Formats: sequence, C-alpha cells, structure tokens
Amino acid sequence: MQLRKAETTLFALAFALCLSAGPVVAQDSQKQDLKTAGTDTKNAAKSTGHAVSNGTKKTYNATANGTKTAADKTVSGTKTATNKTVDATKTATDKTVSGTKTATNKTVSGTKTVGKDIGHGTKTAADDTANGAKKVGDKITGKPNPQ
Repeated sequence: MQLRKAETTLFALAFALCLSAGPVVAQDSQKQDLKTAGTDTKNAAKSTGHAVSNGTKKTYNATANGTKTAADKTVSGTKTATNKTVDATKTATDKTVSGTKTATNKTVSGTKTVGKDIGHGTKTAADDTANGAKKVGDKITGKPNPQ
C-alpha cells in the first residue's frame, strides 16, 4: 500500500502541476491578447492620424485653390468694371464736348445775328441822325428840303 500511496501522491502532484501549468499558459495567452490589442489600437490611431492629416492637407489645398480662383475672378471683374467705366466716361465726355460745341456754335451764331442786327440798327440810327442833323442845318441856313 505504500506504493499505492506514493503513486497517488505522485499522480496528485502531477495533476497539480498540470493544473498550475494550465493557468500559466492561459495567463500568457491573455498577456499576448492585451499586447496585440494595444498594438492594434496603436496602429488604428496611426492610420486615423494619417487619414486626418491627408484630409486636412486636401482641404487646405482645395481652400487655397478656391481662394486663388476667387481672387483671380475678382481681379478680372474689377478690370472689366474699370474698362467699362472708362469707356462710359469717354462717351459721356465726347457727348458733352459735342453738345458744348453745338451750344457754343449756336451762341456764336446767335451773337453774330444779334451783332449784325445791332450793327444795322446803329448804322440806321447814325444815318437818320446824320440826315436829321443835315435837315436841321439846312433849315438853319435856309436851304429848302429836297423831296
């Protein structure tokens, strides 16, 4: 029986060793799972960071291109508006000059007509005055009136 006791003790000891070795294997597996999960999380964070970085760069470039396009179109629109304003101003100036020339010519023409009328009236008045003075002189001297 002693042998049986020794076998039983040995079997119990082996069984105890196997049981204790099992959790060690399971514990190593859990550590490895946690380590793998940590590595996967780290890799996912890196991928997310790269994706955000690339998205930010694309957004920055698109915004920069959009801003440049808007600035170019603003410059073009301003040039167009300036050119149209210059053309309209030239047209208005030309029409003003033309209208002023026409008004000046009419004024000069009217002045010439008035001047001619005044000149004619003055000449007529001078002639009448001269004739009247001659008649008065003739009356004073006693000459008869010519008829």
